[in-house]
Order: sequence, then structure tokens, then C-alpha cells
Amino acid sequence: MKAAVLHGKEDVRVQEIEPAPLQPGEVRVRIGAALTCGTDLKVFKRGYHAKMIVPPAVFGHEFAGTIVEIQRPAANDSPFDWTTGDRVVVANSAPCGECFFCQNEQENLCDDLQFLNGAYAESIVVPARFVQKNMLRLKNETRFADAALMEPLACVVQGVEDTKLKAGERVLIIGSGPIGLMFVALAKTIGCEVAVAGRGETRLQTARHLGADHIIDVSETDLSSIATDPTNRYDVVIEAVGKPETWEIAVQLVRKGGRVNFFGGCPAGAKASLDTGLIHYSNLTLLASFHHTPRTIRRALHFIESNVIRASDFVSGECLLADLPELFHSMANGNKAVKTLIKV
Repeated sequence: MKAAVLHGKEDVRVQEIEPAPLQPGEVRVRIGAALTCGTDLKVFKRGYHAKMIVPPAVFGHEFAGTIVEIQRPAANDSPFDWTTGDRVVVANSAPCGECFFCQNEQENLCDDLQFLNGAYAESIVVPARFVQKNMLRLKNETRFADAALMEPLACVVQGVEDTKLKAGERVLIIGSGPIGLMFVALAKTIGCEVAVAGRGETRLQTARHLGADHIIDVSETDLSSIATDPTNRYDVVIEAVGKPETWEIAVQLVRKGGRVNFFGGCPAGAKASLDTGLIHYSNLTLLASFHHTPRTIRRALHFIESNVIRASDFVSGECLLADLPELFHSMANGNKAVKTLIKV
């Protein structure tokens, strides 16, 4: 079958590979929709991800599709109620369910978190743990492209829950990429007043479409200049960019007693300098959300199947699998597409 294989830094190739045989408890899913992701772009630029993928390896992790082959588990294993023809979406990770963190409902921090890659392909083998923990059945009317948004949306659901957003709060979301835009949609669903600081005409238009009340185009207005005005303060600030300088400015834009979620992960080794006096005497709550759990995966799919989140708001283009290497090179060079649907 054809699949995209990551070989190293900015080196992904679409090639013929032999489909792996199924082990007990595994299923094979024919890809119905696969979506590009900012994390995949980072992996492409870096050539690897210490936890997620080590080349050479099949590539991509946001997908939905149809089960075309199953291998039932051993007789004494967990119940197995899947069959060929089932329409499913699968998360990109699965926790062990046994470690300290899993036992304390922090599966995102699991000591043995397993990751799944290989969405940019004709089909993918879903390991048994994923089948048991994080593979969900779709409604007949749910489009694969919508369902493929489940994994990044689950991370945003985690962030919303960690931050404890409430109706009526003034929320500033820094970043207008797919994650920032999903925060807009969920914050508006909760009933927040939402401001977005970002760049890119298409992305800012999408933010408006999703209900953002205020738009700050950072290509025209510097956030640091806004922070000098003490009236520009928010109940909650969500940093969805992942830059140390943006972490620093986020703390300056929240009101006394407010909350900041450093959602965007910075490059390895990056350091931010925060005003300890401001944090202490303003009684700020600082937190950082990471990844997702089986519960937020299921909540994310609920939002999708309730039409709160739709691919039409996030997917701004299509690309054939054969053209995927060229697409990633264009993304690395500044392509500002929100998300692209890979047609396999």
C-alpha cells in the first residue's frame, strides 16, 4: 500500500510498504480522512519526536475511517465488539490504565503512554490498547473529516476544563491557528466574551465566523503595547502559540486573581522570564495543559457530533497523498493554511 514515511529532517516520502499483519486484538482501518497538524509540521522540521515517532516510520496521526480487518483477542481478554464495516475514529495515544497517573484520572501523564502514527496512508493498523481505550464508533451521519478533528479538539477540551472557563468571563486567546480557533468555538459555546490575538486574514476571518467578539491583528498591533494599558485585562488568558515571549506577555494581560493557561508548548530548552511580584501580589493562577485523556476524547467527539466543531471551519484545502511531501515543504516555508485534508 502507499504510505508517507518520515525518514528524517524535512524528509518524508510517499512509498509502497507492505501492510503489517494483525496481532490479537488489533484492527485495520481504511483511512477515510487524514488531516495535517502543527505537531506533524514540527516533527517534519525536526525529523523526529522523542516520544511520538522515530524515523524511519509511517507518519500522521489525525484520522478517521472504516474497519476492514479484525483479529480478535485471546479468549480471556477484554470484550471485543468491533466488526468490519464499523466507522471509527482513533486517538493518537493510549494510556496503560494501571500507573499512578492513570489511577488518578491523569491519563495524559501516563508513565507508559503509547502513540500511534501512520494516518497518511491507505490504511493503518490500530494496536490492541488503542482499540480498547481510545477507538470510538461514529454515527452514520458523521463525516470522516469532522471526526478526524477529535484528537486536537480533545486537547482543547482538556485545556478548557483545566482552566475552568465560565459563562460571562472575558477570555483572551493568543494564537489563531487550529488550536486557538477551537478554543474560540468552545469558549463561545460556554458563553464567554472572547478576544483573539493572531495573524493571517483567513484565520482571523475564521475566528470571527466562530464568534470571536474582538480581533487583535498582531501583524499590526504589538501585544506588549496593549499590555501597557491597565484597562486591557482579561479574566483568562490562553497562550496557544508556544513561544517564551508570548508566555511572558500573557501574564501581563490577565487581571488580578485571573488565570493563565500556557497551552502552547515551547521548543525544548526554552526559558521564559516571569514577573514574580506581579504573579504573587496579583494572586494569579498559572497552569499548563498537556495532551488529552480518554474522557476528553469522548467529550470532543460529542462536540463534533453536536455540530459545535465542523471540518468546514478548519480545513482550508485538500491534497493528494502523492503530493504530501511538497505540501509539508510549503507549510515549513510559511503556508498559512489552517488544516489540509489528505486524500488517500
